[in-house]
Amino acid sequence: MTKIQKFLSLFLLTFALQGCLVFNTVSYEVKLEGENSGTVNMHVNDIRSDAINVSELEEDKNQLFNFIWKSDDFVQQLKEEGKFVTNRQLFESNGKLNGSLSYEFNDITTVEGIQYQEPYYFLTVAVEDSIISTNGEVIISEGIKRIMWDNTMKTLKFEMFSAEVESGSLVELSQYLDEQK
Repeated sequence: MTKIQKFLSLFLLTFALQGCLVFNTVSYEVKLEGENSGTVNMHVNDIRSDAINVSELEEDKNQLFNFIWKSDDFVQQLKEEGKFVTNRQLFESNGKLNGSLSYEFNDITTVEGIQYQEPYYFLTVAVEDSIISTNGEVIISEGIKRIMWDNTMKTLKFEMFSAEVESGSLVELSQYLDEQK
């Protein structure tokens, strides 16, 4: 499992219980306020469930809407990892359920394992991971893929593909957002 997938698994932690929540893309905007600290704005696009029955769907909805979106326990879990949540939202856009999470950090490695070795920041992912866009440079070598940013950059951006959600029998969760407000 790649670092991106591991973090997203944490973000969508409880989706692995019975059903599973999947999403199309995830993007990050990391604003540096020093060499190792700053803020992150993360956006997850087109969140769906692969539940195959009503109880799995209810569990997925509960985990997404009540745990990740509303609970203090989720915020505490991230705090213990060095991510200090400042905002979290679920919202509908063009009929798709999307989420955003903003947090502050004091150690750049808490952001998907981004490393700093002067004069570069870098994120290492598996070769098979699909990087949609970045303001860094993508380098592929010896079974790894790496995004590198020069340390003069104060905003690091990248977007990754997670799963094709339009095909198959995935349940669109946007239809349940209003009842959860």
